[in-house]
Amino acid sequence: MTSVPSPTAAIAVHELTKRYGRTTVVDRLSFTVREGAVTGFFGPNGAGKTTVLKTIVGLARPTAGHVSFRGGPVPADARALGVHIEPCGAHPGRTGRAHLRALALLARLPAGRVDEMLETVGLEQAAGRRVGKYSLGMRQRLGLAAALLGDPEVLVLDEPVNGLDPQAIRRLRTLLRDRAARGRTTLLSSHMLGEAAQTVDDVVVIDKGRLIHTGTIGDLEQGALSVRTPEPERLSALVEGAGGRIRPADTGGLRIEGLTAAEVAGLALRERIPLEEITSRTASLEDVFLDLTEGGTQAPMKGPSA
Repeated sequence: MTSVPSPTAAIAVHELTKRYGRTTVVDRLSFTVREGAVTGFFGPNGAGKTTVLKTIVGLARPTAGHVSFRGGPVPADARALGVHIEPCGAHPGRTGRAHLRALALLARLPAGRVDEMLETVGLEQAAGRRVGKYSLGMRQRLGLAAALLGDPEVLVLDEPVNGLDPQAIRRLRTLLRDRAARGRTTLLSSHMLGEAAQTVDDVVVIDKGRLIHTGTIGDLEQGALSVRTPEPERLSALVEGAGGRIRPADTGGLRIEGLTAAEVAGLALRERIPLEEITSRTASLEDVFLDLTEGGTQAPMKGPSA
């Protein structure tokens, strides 16, 4: 399944395929990233997320398909595109400040941006230390500072919270939400789904290099219904006919998605199907992620274009 890229999207991925020898890592993947939104890019380990991100920003060449930024080629401008895909790339013998100064000089950015970004990521006290002495979290923050140097219109981050302490994670969340409020766009991958749920507007889920789901975080986390009835087959047929989805519930009844409690009750009343229980349950991002990717057997699903 593919989504149709929008010409007004900040990033449009169309039929992207990446093979290494006979191994297909990314398979005809299409999705869009909305302007002014934080889009979460999720998938199990080995799903191909980092390969996709590297291909999007030009660090890897696709076997087939293409990527566009606002309908054009990938920009080589720190003001247009900021990238943080591990490692941070700094020479271990350089200080954090010297690393950022060199990047700012190459990108023809104001020198004042260096200290501004060091403060933004909380590295001002360690700016004079050699990067080889940095912890994982400090290297991560240095990579974020480098990606942010040009105040880019589009930011691509691969697992940006790895190694960060809770204070730094909160700082990053605030930063990304502030960027979105200013119309900036972020695409980020993360395995910390609980934290990501507090940050992202839209989600793209892949598994084995293929698109599984794309939509808004609100759509993905919308509530499911837990329903018990002595006539589950009849009710299931009615729900599916009305556009709902049926899954077994943990409690042994039916789990119904896509319809409200009132809509399900109305269907049951019309056909005189007794309901023993109907309760609402709000799904967490972790719940939905596991439902979509568990065992890699779920059929592709699509929400509104991301």
